[in-house]
Amino acid sequence: MKILLCCPHFEPDHHAATGKVMTKLVENLAMRGHKVTVVTSLPWYKEHSVYPEWRGRLWRTEKTSWGKIIRVYPFPTDKNSIVRRSLAFFGFTALASIRALFSGKHDVVMGMSPPIFIGEAAYLSAKRSRAPFVFNTQDIFPDVAVDLGALTNGRVISAASRYERSLYRRSDAVTVLSADQFQNVANKVDKSQRSKIVTIPNFVDVSNIRPTDRNNFYRNGLGIEEAQRVVMYSGNVGLSQSFDLVQAAAIHFRDRNDVTFVINGEGAARAEVDKWAEELPNVIVQDFGPQEQLSEILATGDIHLILLKKGLAKSSTPSKLYGILAASRPILASIDENSEVAVAVSDSQAGSVVPPDSPDEFVSALEKMLAMTTQELQQLGEAGLRHAKVCMTPEMQAEAYEQLFQTLVDRPQE
Repeated sequence: MKILLCCPHFEPDHHAATGKVMTKLVENLAMRGHKVTVVTSLPWYKEHSVYPEWRGRLWRTEKTSWGKIIRVYPFPTDKNSIVRRSLAFFGFTALASIRALFSGKHDVVMGMSPPIFIGEAAYLSAKRSRAPFVFNTQDIFPDVAVDLGALTNGRVISAASRYERSLYRRSDAVTVLSADQFQNVANKVDKSQRSKIVTIPNFVDVSNIRPTDRNNFYRNGLGIEEAQRVVMYSGNVGLSQSFDLVQAAAIHFRDRNDVTFVINGEGAARAEVDKWAEELPNVIVQDFGPQEQLSEILATGDIHLILLKKGLAKSSTPSKLYGILAASRPILASIDENSEVAVAVSDSQAGSVVPPDSPDEFVSALEKMLAMTTQELQQLGEAGLRHAKVCMTPEMQAEAYEQLFQTLVDRPQE
């Protein structure tokens, strides 16, 4: 098959979780014999501006052994302004649409959201090729923006919701990551269209992330002694996460010299986290480390945190769960009950789950985990790793998409 994939991030933009997901998907589709064209942005995510070596053009095209990559200017802007980000997404979508429309004829086209507008680029390209259109939802918008309070104007919310539903109606298939997201989308479409919703979780890459020694170069570089317990958050430092819980826990444990909190990541909430972390000697905040060192970075954490504000699990699935499981580390998750992550942590017995936005319950659960022996924490991590090994691998994910694409391509045209 000739496949067109429209997505906001792609290698080397691997600091964005979706960049890793889409890169691995394309690699595995290529290994299965398919030709792929990728329309994406010029790399920009880590520095929040186009990387110097990629500047100077509105778009660039690279030929690869499996197809080609068309990168367009992303109009990087302030993540804290929903208006400026929306305008940036419009600009990116306009360029992506133009390049996608003239990228050749394809058998199937998939657009990844967020940003939701990129679905339009994929839809228009699918219409031009008379090919099926697959709308891939990593996070569901505008729900995430509304739940965070970033989008409050009633008219704008109404318009965004109508546009969201129009993409579902126009798609030949909608892919979601979890049962929560499935129900979210199912509630927004006619019953006759619910059969087009397909759940394909993101993968657990146990080949690239491996359990390793907690006493490694990353821990040593931070000056953390072997006897200290490290409570780590690694990932997007954004508005969706409840970092006030980490602040409350750090204050609670500030008189203990055997506990250090490490926040490894970048995002819209980073400036605020930096501000309160300066006042707490038991908190270390670091930028993302190199991707090839991820196993060592994750291994540094004796306990890993997953933080998602109340109500967001129905529209967003934290991908960091899979990396933590693959690294064989115990988890404390503050997330909605019965969400995909909560069920995975509970079923695998890889750690503890507490309600979101509840500092008292969060601190109490963390206190219990810190009281565990090293062997007990290790057993939690091993339980998580066993669970990871039966989850979807990159190869399984590519096969699932391949089967979906082939089914749509083979379907009689109406």
